[in-house]
Amino acid sequence: MLIKILINFILGYVRVSVEGYYIERFINICTNNRILIWNLKRDKNVKLYLNIGINDFKKLSEISRKTKCKVKIEEKKGMPFVLSRYKKRKIFGIFLVIVVVVIMFSSKYVWNIEVIEENGLEVENIMQDLNEEGLKIGILKDRIDAKKIINSTRLKRNDIAWMGIELKGTNVIVRIVKADEAPEIIDENEYCSIVAKKAGTITKITAQNGTALVKVGDTVKEGDTLIAGWMEGKYTGIRYEHSIGEVEAKVWYTETKKMYYYQEEFYQTGNEETKYKLKLNNFQINLYKRLSKFNFYDTIEEEKKFKIFSNFYLPISLIKVNNKEKEKVDRSYTIEEATEKGIQELREKLDSEIENKDKILRRNNK
Repeated sequence: MLIKILINFILGYVRVSVEGYYIERFINICTNNRILIWNLKRDKNVKLYLNIGINDFKKLSEISRKTKCKVKIEEKKGMPFVLSRYKKRKIFGIFLVIVVVVIMFSSKYVWNIEVIEENGLEVENIMQDLNEEGLKIGILKDRIDAKKIINSTRLKRNDIAWMGIELKGTNVIVRIVKADEAPEIIDENEYCSIVAKKAGTITKITAQNGTALVKVGDTVKEGDTLIAGWMEGKYTGIRYEHSIGEVEAKVWYTETKKMYYYQEEFYQTGNEETKYKLKLNNFQINLYKRLSKFNFYDTIEEEKKFKIFSNFYLPISLIKVNNKEKEKVDRSYTIEEATEKGIQELREKLDSEIENKDKILRRNNK
């Protein structure tokens, strides 16, 4: 049965509908005459769909007259009809051949680099280092020396504990385990002093090793020595030490900003427009004729790479360009409004610079 169906696919077959009150008799006559029919599907009680070979279809006219059933061709299937269809579509056939050739040619190159960082720990500028070592989009897969790239990249950086490179299709998967930051090693035998990082007033000073040069209440400048790396004894004289101690001080953070009474400000209107670009490797084709209809706008681009399978990327991608309209407003401020706005902006800036915000004693606005 299966072999006969396969032969009919090669020779061609049709999907027909048979309509009438004597459908069972129609099927029985076909069976008695050894006419192969398959994939029968009944619709209600008076209509039947079935497949039949081209040569056997010619015999149905006599059977349909005997059973008073109406026979109609619904679909033509099989190899002869497929070839006939493509003969009429030469351009499509040529295009199909070109696509196959392009896919075969592009399979020799890398069209996507995927970096997987374990535990979600981001490794900064890793793509730049990989590109410098020769791992970049468009390189021949045969020219990738994974061992050399791994060794060279790890020698450059001290924040990578482990690195692996795997080629799958036209995709390169780079797996990275970030190294824990090494603690700063302090040589306690090395002579050194403790100096002020910022200007301020000393509120506490304890010298465990070394000599304190300032006392509580003293005002110091940036770079002043607070605990010197030496000690003087009555009988030993001056000996140089590695200074160790704890110093606290009141520190002032100051910022100034010039505010204008008349300013140009931009606000999002909520209007958006979407355009598309086609990217062929490094060549881009705009799929739109006009520039943006907005006078002021922010642009966000998203690139979607084409792929056939999960790891078989093509050198083709679609770029979605989303423009968000902004409206320019000429704004005038009173002295009080400008002052308040400036104070708020400066406060936000200072808060980003101060590490221990819970230790802020006082804020002064002048």
